[in-house]
Amino acid sequence: MRNVYINKVAVFLPNKPVSNEEIEDYIGLIGGKPSRVRSIVLKQNGIKTRYYGLDKEHKITHSNAQLAKEAVLGLFEENAVPSDITLLACGTSTPDQLLPSHASMVHGELGNFPMETFSSAGVCLTSLQALKICYSNILAGLHDNAVCVASELTSPALVSKFYDPEYEATHDNPDKDPYMAFEKDFMRFMLSDGAGAVLLQDHPEGDCSLKVEWVEMTSYANELPTCMFMASELEPNGRLKSWKEFSPEEIKDRGVLVGKQDIRQLKKHAIKYWVDHIETVLAKHNLNPEEVDYVLPHLSSMLFYDQVNDELIARGIALTKEKWFVNLPSVGNVGSAAIYVALEELMRTKGIKHGQKILLLVPESGRFSYGTVLLTAQ
Repeated sequence: MRNVYINKVAVFLPNKPVSNEEIEDYIGLIGGKPSRVRSIVLKQNGIKTRYYGLDKEHKITHSNAQLAKEAVLGLFEENAVPSDITLLACGTSTPDQLLPSHASMVHGELGNFPMETFSSAGVCLTSLQALKICYSNILAGLHDNAVCVASELTSPALVSKFYDPEYEATHDNPDKDPYMAFEKDFMRFMLSDGAGAVLLQDHPEGDCSLKVEWVEMTSYANELPTCMFMASELEPNGRLKSWKEFSPEEIKDRGVLVGKQDIRQLKKHAIKYWVDHIETVLAKHNLNPEEVDYVLPHLSSMLFYDQVNDELIARGIALTKEKWFVNLPSVGNVGSAAIYVALEELMRTKGIKHGQKILLLVPESGRFSYGTVLLTAQ
């Protein structure tokens, strides 16, 4: 029976940390005016610093593929991918282009040698989708060594120039508030950039290996509506209208390309279904929560910190905040990369011991999907 181990975790966060006071220096002012929701959102999400692949002139300093490349190279002492790495799986919400695939572009940036590549598409859960590709392939004996990397370059899409046309179109209309709708504006103060990579192999290696016990994911899209979306508009009947259905003028004037989230659906469904998923996978694998030493919950906002904890307490699941490791306030919400950014810091700072169990919890609000991974230190 083959096993799979995470033998190294590496992170790349671009440029220097950006404080709350500096955010609009980087992403600009919509209509030349400070955001009305900025202070509210920042108070709720608890983020103090984040990283942008962007400078104060709104110029991109790193592409998404370059962020992923730097994280991958960080896995290896010589900053070069060894020839025995035969599979590269990449996850992101924000590829640099629709075509070619994100994994192809990361492979091109690495410029190493021919290999199998895989791209997962979606929101935060793309990190675990890519991980499961590597895990499954090694278990099946198709590969012995693989790299999984998740990366996000969100900040360029948050720059005010993409929001200004809609602001200007409503500015002189007395029937419309020229300020951005909350569903659009609040996202500008939630998301940031970075990448995290893991090296997976069929044997343990190094000072501390993490055996991947299992990877589980559940989508509830069959019964829940779209919540987070981009390059589209949500119609009153719940249908998601693609950018392909708009004219170029509408795309510009209505801010179709910018990211949006239906806060009502998020509040109604996110926590309940997350804990539903956790209960299901714990039962499936007969895992006693008492056996888990560390829990890494990917929180998009500290607003959910107590809400998730309270739901776990209410259901009698001993995975509460006493076991949590959360670094959202210092690194920001890096989307799909966040879980590996947290895992790297945990491994670097907590002195993980042989036999300790680590549970990774990743929610995705796109249309409500959730993932859980159990790791055991070797």
